[in-house]
Amino acid sequence: MPIIDGFSKLSRDQKIKAIAQISGIESTGIDLLRNINQDTNENSFLNSISENVISQFALPYSIVPNFNINGKIYYVPMVTEESSVVAAASSAAKFWFDKGGFEAKVISAIKTGQVHFLWTGNIENLTFIINELKILLRHSVSAIISNMEKRGGGIKKIELFDFTDKIPNYFQVKVSFETADAMGANFINTVLEEMSAALKQFIKNNFSGNESNCEIIMAILSNYNPDCLVECSVHCQIQKLIEISGDLNAADFARKFETAVSIANIDIHRATTHNKGIFNGIDAVVIATGNDFRSVEASGHAYAARDSYYKSLCNIEINNGIFKYSLKVPLAIGTVGGITSVHPLAQISLKILGNPSAKELMQIAASVGLANNFSAIRALISIGIQKGHMKLHLSNILKSFQANDYEKEIIIKYFINRIVSFSEVEMFIHELRNKTTNA
Repeated sequence: MPIIDGFSKLSRDQKIKAIAQISGIESTGIDLLRNINQDTNENSFLNSISENVISQFALPYSIVPNFNINGKIYYVPMVTEESSVVAAASSAAKFWFDKGGFEAKVISAIKTGQVHFLWTGNIENLTFIINELKILLRHSVSAIISNMEKRGGGIKKIELFDFTDKIPNYFQVKVSFETADAMGANFINTVLEEMSAALKQFIKNNFSGNESNCEIIMAILSNYNPDCLVECSVHCQIQKLIEISGDLNAADFARKFETAVSIANIDIHRATTHNKGIFNGIDAVVIATGNDFRSVEASGHAYAARDSYYKSLCNIEINNGIFKYSLKVPLAIGTVGGITSVHPLAQISLKILGNPSAKELMQIAASVGLANNFSAIRALISIGIQKGHMKLHLSNILKSFQANDYEKEIIIKYFINRIVSFSEVEMFIHELRNKTTNA
């Protein structure tokens, strides 16, 4: 494809025309790009939060009703293209509603950032004056952190690490933060960049010769947040599982469920899919509230591998006739700042949730993740994942064939007790239409 010079300087309409010309998009596609969202002109909200905006990619915005978390009822917004994710969360929320619901708590809410630097000095000399360095670093950012401290946040710890055994001359200053209701990425990065300048000056002032120079490699937050943890769980008497056990008795259902989780603790292939099921729910809530789902996933998967092998984020206990299923996951999310504070739908999502604090939102998102995973394993060990999934997917298949109401009624009825696949639906709808035409 040809190169387009100065693409970012073109108007929205010029961008659309240029893309259409080089990619062969027809007029209907051009109209879709132009009209799917009217708020994409040069002064629009969307244009202000991203680059080279020409349109909007819409995803379904759904609600899971009656989610009982810590005795409080939530209507939870979820943004996802997969109908089975919403259905799974709804199913689990309904099952656990009258069994105590989801119990959730935030274990800790500490986030970290690092100043990475190279220095040829003696670490013992720097360690000797480390307290003086910490005082200086805190002082260098006092103006930046004052408002955060008023909200209960700020810097909690500053540590120095020596990694010269792994990379020559490499050291690291690790800073732990509490960011109150903010996700805090911009705040943390601003603080770290100021600290890096102060660190460089401190070393210059306190050492001589080659030891007086340090090279700042980078100052950046870490998306791995093992100390920003939330835990949630559900539990009930095993016999109550009979409501959802299908052809299995309650005890066999619990046993198979436990085995499925055990497999996710020893096999990376199963663990990856198992944890993906958790993030089906978490991501949908994170996106709906304007948070960074990529950061959340990266941290969660790293946490799943914290013991040097990748395993389930969930844990199961079956003792004295009680079934307990729990999830522990790092969730660095917020309710103020960034896109969360300016995106209209993110603001509506928070209002629907009752304007939660960041810690409350952590508990909500984790509970939805556990709900999705619970429903997925329930389906896997009983009816199989495809039966329910493809039934929900049938509506999308019918839409792709532009089925009318008469055709939908017949096709849905036909596939009630049959395996749904795109090819089977395609063949049946063609036969149906041929019969209708001949008649």
